[in-house]
Amino acid sequence: MAATSSPPPSPSSPTPTPTPPPSPTATATPPRSAFTPATEAFTAHRNLLFTVAYEMLGSAADAEDVLQETWLKWAGVDLGEVRDQRAYLVRITTRQALLRLRTLGRRRETYVGPWLPEPLLTAPDAAKDVELADSLSTAMLLVLETLGPVERAVFVLREVFEFEYGEIARAVDKTSAAVRQIAHRARAHVAARRPRGAVSPAQTRGALAAFQRAVETGDVQGLLDLLAPDVVLVGDGGGVKQALPRAVSGADKVARLLEMSMLRLPAGVSVEPAQVNGCPALVLRVGGAVDSVVSARVEDGLVTGLYVVRNPEKLSWVDRETAVTR
Repeated sequence: MAATSSPPPSPSSPTPTPTPPPSPTATATPPRSAFTPATEAFTAHRNLLFTVAYEMLGSAADAEDVLQETWLKWAGVDLGEVRDQRAYLVRITTRQALLRLRTLGRRRETYVGPWLPEPLLTAPDAAKDVELADSLSTAMLLVLETLGPVERAVFVLREVFEFEYGEIARAVDKTSAAVRQIAHRARAHVAARRPRGAVSPAQTRGALAAFQRAVETGDVQGLLDLLAPDVVLVGDGGGVKQALPRAVSGADKVARLLEMSMLRLPAGVSVEPAQVNGCPALVLRVGGAVDSVVSARVEDGLVTGLYVVRNPEKLSWVDRETAVTR
């Protein structure tokens, strides 16, 4: 599906830059006449495109950048030659996300301490789509980080968004046969690393409620009783806020660290339940500002993973709800 090109501008004329469509979070709604067919199509699929980019990148800020790049590409497309606007837009988004993934890989090599995905405050209805919520969870995004860029794109487009192999092949510049093989390898890789059983939101909320009681009362025993023997604690401060320099595993070590952490919490810290990445989580605030986001991986009623994001650069998406969809 080729796009027609317009004549180049004269040397004396600046190159026009397409005006990006309004964000769905904007408070003002422009008049209907302000929407072009390209803008209408992009706006209609924006939440889907953001979700695709975020699942591939684990970063909301980078996903937003990818959407801007997608819009610039889309604004120059001849819509008369596009049969399926949704698929075409996802194809552009996937290609831009793959380019950015390679840049992110180099950036994360120099990241200070463990890296965790950027937490998103999501609407309650995100949890109703169980498969989407599972794919957005911190635990699952960390599993996706262990895939190569193309494997990750193929897995996300096939397993989460249910695109056909032919359309995925066009998005990643592979043959359909190659995409089938990549998808098979990616599924096996993820299956070996994802949670062993169905994750119950109710169990996760129970574990986080114990964490909240420990913060508010200083009694950590109720939380410690929920730790699995092989529990892993990961903290992400990005070199800006104090956090663990590396992941810590084992119930005894994690228990000691949690007890020490509770003693060091500043006065006036507040804890509130939230829906983050489609799953139950806790938001810790100090002086009204977000200090940390805590999420958990719970299997068979026990906590197998605790993830604490403290890097301030990753916390801006917790103060406003982000729409995600398939």
